[in-house]
Amino acid sequence: MLPNFIVNAQIKEWCSNPADPNCCIVDGVPTFKCLEVVFSNLLFISSAFIMLVLFIMLVVGSFNYMISLGNPEQIKKAQGTLKFAIVGFLLFISAFLILKTIDVLFLGGTGKIFKLEIP
Repeated sequence: MLPNFIVNAQIKEWCSNPADPNCCIVDGVPTFKCLEVVFSNLLFISSAFIMLVLFIMLVVGSFNYMISLGNPEQIKKAQGTLKFAIVGFLLFISAFLILKTIDVLFLGGTGKIFKLEIP
């Protein structure tokens, strides 16, 4: 299920062919259709940033736990870091699953909820 999310959230290019009717640039001027590209790229970049921060939190929490040497304060601090990293990961995944469920139940599972398109 997760690889499907990665495929749907790829970075879009502005316009490869200006003669294409779906191109968001008309006569060198961006239109509102370019907001699709901006929001799609923001979604991809923010998802990558969230996963990077969560990975760093897990590494730092694990490292602090290993070097605590039995000190209860440092162990508690490391466990707090690990707990927040896991809670953040669960929130991130649950948000994706909620959107996927909405897509299946109300949009027929077409995947349009992850493809930002302005008609």
